[in-house]
Amino acid sequence: MVCVSTAARGDRQAPQLAAVIPAFNEARSIEAVVRQVRLRAFAIVVDDGSTDDTAALARAAGAHVVSHLSNRGYDAALETGLRTARALGCTYAVTMDADGQHDPTLLDRFSAELVGGADLVVGHRDRRQRWSEALFCAIGRVVWGLHDPLCGMKGYRLGVLAKVDDLNTYASIGTELALRLIRSGVRITQPKIKTRQRDGVSRFGGGIKANLRISRALWIGLVRHQRSMGT
Repeated sequence: MVCVSTAARGDRQAPQLAAVIPAFNEARSIEAVVRQVRLRAFAIVVDDGSTDDTAALARAAGAHVVSHLSNRGYDAALETGLRTARALGCTYAVTMDADGQHDPTLLDRFSAELVGGADLVVGHRDRRQRWSEALFCAIGRVVWGLHDPLCGMKGYRLGVLAKVDDLNTYASIGTELALRLIRSGVRITQPKIKTRQRDGVSRFGGGIKANLRISRALWIGLVRHQRSMGT
């Protein structure tokens, strides 16, 4: 078995807005994040094989917790979370980090954008952490009209994901979904957001490996874009 649900919703009505929160060893921050999120959305925490108390703390704070039996990585956790939100009957989902970098009050803005008719909402951050992100954003504005393709806070009208067969094919699910949905002609909005100082070290990393991974995602995105344009 790949993953196991550790919380049940029972017979409650399906929530309209879900916040999908991938988490790996985020015991320091997850409880506070979930409590703030639950004031505005149904919290789905994907415990990605954590070895600390992440799952228990998230559950105690009121999250619906889905646990991977082993660590599968950030992108796989996002995919599990989005599929869970759809399975639970949610109308919209917003992805956000477990480390406190994304202010849960931003859920109000993303919800308003989605309810107002947006199919995809991509946050436009006030700062970048790596040179590869700056490069990706510069190219993204020109090629796709995206200011911040790598922002981890994105909102989805879950019905439009039916346009996408496989949610995660090259280990950059947030960016991949955004680019594929844009090509399918969905309505997109890009609100500016302020990010907070994260609690602890970035799970994605900040060295050569992280920059190479981001550069790889950019390259694949460009190649697939060219193919879709018939060039």
